[in-house]
Amino acid sequence: MKKMKSLDPLKVDSYDYYLPPELIAKEPVNPPDLAKLLVYDRKSKKITHAIFKDLPNFLPKDVHLIFNNTKVIKARIFGKKSSGGKVELLLNKPLDKNRYLVFIKGKVKEGTILIFDENLEAKVIKLCEDGSRIVKFFKDKKPIDFEELLHILEKIGHVPLPPYINREDKKEDEKNYQPIFAKTPGAVAAPTASLHFTKELLEKIKKEHDIKFITLHVGAGTFKPVESEYITEHKMHSEYYEIPKDTQKLIDSDEKILAVGTTVARTVEYYARTHKPFGECDLFLNPLNPPIRVNHLLTNFHLPKSTLIMLVASFIGIEKTLELYKIAIDKKYRFYSYGDAMLIL
Repeated sequence: MKKMKSLDPLKVDSYDYYLPPELIAKEPVNPPDLAKLLVYDRKSKKITHAIFKDLPNFLPKDVHLIFNNTKVIKARIFGKKSSGGKVELLLNKPLDKNRYLVFIKGKVKEGTILIFDENLEAKVIKLCEDGSRIVKFFKDKKPIDFEELLHILEKIGHVPLPPYINREDKKEDEKNYQPIFAKTPGAVAAPTASLHFTKELLEKIKKEHDIKFITLHVGAGTFKPVESEYITEHKMHSEYYEIPKDTQKLIDSDEKILAVGTTVARTVEYYARTHKPFGECDLFLNPLNPPIRVNHLLTNFHLPKSTLIMLVASFIGIEKTLELYKIAIDKKYRFYSYGDAMLIL
């Protein structure tokens, strides 16, 4: 960790820190609720080190928990161009009328045809400036809808593990990289704070607390580094969300809310600002745009200079965020998607 100096919340460099590579979690803890849990109470300034299984002991009495029930799809597929060269395609999200936003490893141009197993083909119809591509999918030369595409991906696709895990996906990842309550297919990255929950832990929490859900299909943009000098210059990615009526009612009330994960925090805060129950969420929470509705946050430890660490700083400020991250590093917490968790009270 760099030496503490005056930090400017506007500057992206203020959100930087050094993480020893060995602290990047390549595999989850088994069972997942044995992960470490750092608890920070903003009122008392107290820091407690626990294990995730202890979470119920720290939950405020009257708090409601909101989870993201999106389901990670097998979004990574390998194939070849009609000219013969190998390609790797990562589905990001559907757009409209059989148009999909994707990322492709391998040189392509507009009109390139990509060939995959199960008679699946993709035609590149647009190259976007940010490096993404827009494609149309066909099976047996006929256009297909999202549901049919999901069915094919389930057969030929791979779990889209984050780039920093830096290994091939395995059979175990199909279970490990998916919350136990995942329901609606569409995410290409897991809402990782949810990965720590076991059925037993969830049942225990349900006995004392009300639980609600939102759906936000996490996109590949969640891993996109902030490359501008100032956070105000960063163009936030957008992701499709839906909020059921009972969760809307909770957000519209003055009851206390714990957001389980950054995706829930952004969705709740977007709704609090717009009152739109579904659509595209592109809210960028940071110290200059702090939360107005979420009271508490449960989250993992995030990449330096990412929008996710900026979101954490929107709750507790940059200085405290970097201080807690330094403590976590000193205590050998495991970082990122398969890593340990932090509860902000």
